[in-house]
Amino acid sequence: MPEYFLDKEYNDHIYDVEEMNFKEFECCIFNNCTFSACNFMDVTFIDCVFNDCIFSQGKINHVALRTVTFNRCEIKGVNFAMCSKLIFEVHFNNCILDFSKFYTLKIKGTPFINCSLIAVDFMAADLTETLFENCDLYRAEFAKATANKANFKTSHNYTIDPKTTKLMKAVFGLEGLKGLLYKHDIIVN
Repeated sequence: MPEYFLDKEYNDHIYDVEEMNFKEFECCIFNNCTFSACNFMDVTFIDCVFNDCIFSQGKINHVALRTVTFNRCEIKGVNFAMCSKLIFEVHFNNCILDFSKFYTLKIKGTPFINCSLIAVDFMAADLTETLFENCDLYRAEFAKATANKANFKTSHNYTIDPKTTKLMKAVFGLEGLKGLLYKHDIIVN
């Protein structure tokens, strides 16, 4: 049975490989912590907040993220596709998620606000009603994704093929039109 922690605050800690294993955190706050070396075996976060934390290259293969908010975190190269899919809910504010993977995940309505999402893998993900507010989506991959009613209006650098991505009622700004037409070699001025 995992060790249980409720309403705790953790500050300025660098976690080692096995330190987080077999634990459940509920309503906890992590400030300026580093999780890059962690294995995360059988770990659950419920209603938790991470502020200014580093997860880059962390192995979150066996993690449950249930209503978790990341603020100003560095989360480069993390494979969210291997997380528990039961009640998976995340929120990202001012985060760097470059080279991370959300492949096949159902992340309906997830807000990505002021995030760097360079080369992120959203292939075959359910992005219905997802908000991409002021995000850099350079080289992000959306093939076979469902992005119906997703909002890309204030984001930039994306290239999305409407033939391979479901975009019914998705919202785009005029600046982003070239990212939808790139495949057709059409110039938008």
